[in-house]
Amino acid sequence: MRVAKNPGLAVLLSFLLCGLGQIYNGQILKGLLFMFVLAISIPLAAFGIGWLTGGAMWLAGLFDAYQTAQHMNQDAEAGTL
Repeated sequence: MRVAKNPGLAVLLSFLLCGLGQIYNGQILKGLLFMFVLAISIPLAAFGIGWLTGGAMWLAGLFDAYQTAQHMNQDAEAGTL
């Protein structure tokens, strides 16, 4: 049986560090991918595009962490995990 995930904590962790919420949810590779894309966006900020890609990745990470935690909890309650 999986441990219930707190969607609020997942969002908070992703807010603090992009990808950390995914790692908390058990999606290690996805979390590392979010971190990698954000790391690539930082030097691109000097050219203007990094602000867009970094911001989009950060917001997507927040949304994904919350949604994933909620879906994991719903699946666990339904007994599908």
